Amino acid sequence: MGHFSISDLEQLSGIKAHTIRMWEQRYGLLRPVRTATNIRMYCDDDLRRLLNVSTLCGRGKRISQVACLSDAEIQAAVLACCNDAHDYHQQVNALLAAMLSFDEQRLNYLLNEATDQLGFEKMMLFVAYPLLQRIGLMWLAGTVNPAQEHLLAHLLRQKLLAATDALPCVPTSARRWVLFLPANEMHELALLFMNYALRARSQHTLYLGQNLPTAELHAVCETYRPDAIATVLTSQPERSKIGEFAREVAAMCPDKLLVLYGPLARQEGLELPKNCVVPELMTDFLALVGEHEPEPVAA
Repeated sequence: MGHFSISDLEQLSGIKAHTIRMWEQRYGLLRPVRTATNIRMYCDDDLRRLLNVSTLCGRGKRISQVACLSDAEIQAAVLACCNDAHDYHQQVNALLAAMLSFDEQRLNYLLNEATDQLGFEKMMLFVAYPLLQRIGLMWLAGTVNPAQEHLLAHLLRQKLLAATDALPCVPTSARRWVLFLPANEMHELALLFMNYALRARSQHTLYLGQNLPTAELHAVCETYRPDAIATVLTSQPERSKIGEFAREVAAMCPDKLLVLYGPLARQEGLELPKNCVVPELMTDFLALVGEHEPEPVAA
């Protein structure tokens, strides 16, 4: 069970703390408990309800009307109104509320709806990634259940694999990329999305996945002869060894582009090889790759 301060709720929902207090006092919307020092603390149910209420109010509903609804009525109303393809904030709120409820069916529905409206790549960039950033804030606050995060990550992984598998085959004569995660690195979603984006742009990829010892790249580079290598550094290697890791990878494929993505790669003062680039955002990586994702063909 999560324990959130009112500032946590403000950051996660986008609703100002003053407004949250007013909704509590006027409508009894949330029921926080008080600590021994009289500080409000909120639970998962409070956050979930606030996210759903925020979604409905953002779609023009009056708070006085929404506050009278039961949780089941609010959830049904959220599903009925999440149909604006460009209302990313409300889509993220609805997904986060579904994740907190362990509602896999609703999560799947909302992700599919966003994909149908936006296309897969835009769904990932404008809905899934902001959602993952919100969950990251919850991790920092110690207010997310690992099982909730695993449920969402599993669904997104499934959708990334299915979307990639549905792309047409790319000839081996196209620009060639090796994608891998370093030893003990298991956070795969960003690398899977990079793989999808490259293949959608008709570039050839050799996807090696999680937990690959750097030494194994030597044989890969000799045989596959890539034009570029990309990896994501979320928890590995140790911060003090990032530069050493980058030089070791670069030595496996001299003079080839090396892309380091992820929070560990963005440290200040890193000494990196000349052929190494560090995109700050996923959109920067897509700009580096070049062409836009092909538009889906209308049925």
